[in-house]
Amino acid sequence: MDTQERTIRRILQDTGDTWAVVGLSDNPSRAAWGVAQVLQRFGKRVVPVHPKAATVHGEQGYASLADIPFPVDVVDVFVNSELAGAVADEAVAAGAKAVWFQLGVVDPAAYERTRAAGLDMVMDRCPAIEIPRLADHV
Repeated sequence: MDTQERTIRRILQDTGDTWAVVGLSDNPSRAAWGVAQVLQRFGKRVVPVHPKAATVHGEQGYASLADIPFPVDVVDVFVNSELAGAVADEAVAAGAKAVWFQLGVVDPAAYERTRAAGLDMVMDRCPAIEIPRLADHV
């Protein structure tokens, strides 16, 4: 099993169930909306993080990671690669245990900084694809 596969399994199995989804809005046509729904179906608490701070899937939204008044285990990032590094840095500052960059979100420098800070990290993958695949183990 490669390192990325082990990291994916660790995040989905052992890291915790509170996921902040950065870029999640109340727009059902956006990918984040559907991914959040899958995460909830598999027992994860999904916390929307979006400038509009809308309530999504029954969970109150927050304008930023810093505004969330409770610990977050995983930060799932649905923003452009150019903005993702700053979100990863905010996740480290917020005390998250892991950062997950969605499909198409890639920032090798942010990956290195996040790993150096001791967090697990996955880039260019989708938990809505991975979690059902690993459902027997999650």
